[in-house]
Amino acid sequence: MTNIDLLKAVEEFESPLYIYDADKIIAQYKRLTNAFKKVNSLRVNYAVKALSNIAVLQLLKGQGSCLDTVSIQEVKLGLTAGFDPRDIIFTPNGVSLSEIEAVAKMGVQINIDNLSVLEAFGTKHPKIPVCVRINPHVMAGGNTNISVGHIDSKFGISIHQIPHLLRIVENTKMHINGIHMHTGSDILDIDVFLYASEILFDTAKHFKELDFLDFGSGFKVPYKDGDIETNIEEFGEKLTKRFNAFEKEYGRPLTLAFEPGKFLVSESGKFLVQVNSVKQTTSTVFAQVDSGFNHLIRPMLYGSSHEIKNISNPNGKERFYSVVGYICETDTFANNRKIAEITEGDILAFSNAGAYCFTMASNYNSRFRPAEVLFMEGKAKLIRERETFDDLLRHQIPLEDLAVAK
Repeated sequence: MTNIDLLKAVEEFESPLYIYDADKIIAQYKRLTNAFKKVNSLRVNYAVKALSNIAVLQLLKGQGSCLDTVSIQEVKLGLTAGFDPRDIIFTPNGVSLSEIEAVAKMGVQINIDNLSVLEAFGTKHPKIPVCVRINPHVMAGGNTNISVGHIDSKFGISIHQIPHLLRIVENTKMHINGIHMHTGSDILDIDVFLYASEILFDTAKHFKELDFLDFGSGFKVPYKDGDIETNIEEFGEKLTKRFNAFEKEYGRPLTLAFEPGKFLVSESGKFLVQVNSVKQTTSTVFAQVDSGFNHLIRPMLYGSSHEIKNISNPNGKERFYSVVGYICETDTFANNRKIAEITEGDILAFSNAGAYCFTMASNYNSRFRPAEVLFMEGKAKLIRERETFDDLLRHQIPLEDLAVAK
């Protein structure tokens, strides 16, 4: 997508606007599958939570992707997008047993990360195959908000609880068909991931009828020019060799599974906003835009850094700006960032806006959530309409409609 393409999209669909490059999503999918082409059986479960628009799900389905879901609503989105239930894995955390049972009835692969829930489900449904999520106690990514495999994490069954896990399986006679782990996001050190993988292999040896091993994801993507990222090709070569050796040792065909989200869609996305005003204070020049953390919360929530470019004046002289939103709280996107000179009405483009951006948007301050556009075959195509005031009122019940008790 060129700057001209982006500007045309804003002209047609207004701002703020999320736009995703279909070609980039496809390229990332092929890059991952090519890195593991020497594995006998590979399954890519796209993490729906990263970007859940059904048009994007259908795009990935066309490439052969399966889905990783964390709620019954995401499961239903996948089914609506045309996925076979067998191509969906359900990996929730802290949900009710009834939700897990409802998803299981749909024919979806269940993944459980809690001993008490595992025992309850196995007691009632011993014949339904279940995957078990372990916590390898490996800190990956360096940020506790996005690292989920450390010892204090709420996710997974601790590797120190394997004896308890085995006792539950023995007592319920339930069928464990997969072992899963996910250490977190922004993993750079391949050796750390490989170390955690050895823990997964060791755990798998306790179960004799596995169909797959799910290694999670968390691969780091670049957030600016020259930024470091996970060397997926090197990782693919090393893990493939180790996985194939384990499969031979295990004596049964196994599928190697991943659940990438950010890796597949982050770089495809741009978030486009318009500058409402440029405000000079005693110490700072603010570029105030027509959005806020209601549309893009990651910088405030995670401290994430999204590259910001002035696509209306890409060759302008660079100045230092703090880019802020219009929410009635601090909603800073960037502090003292060098950006080509900004004037009111300019369009700014945030990079890496494909993952965990729109899906975390809200109606805070009663603002509308933006439209979403898929750039495909050289054209910007609307895949989600911008919300309207009627959307804000939908499901609300005014006082005059309430029955007054006498």
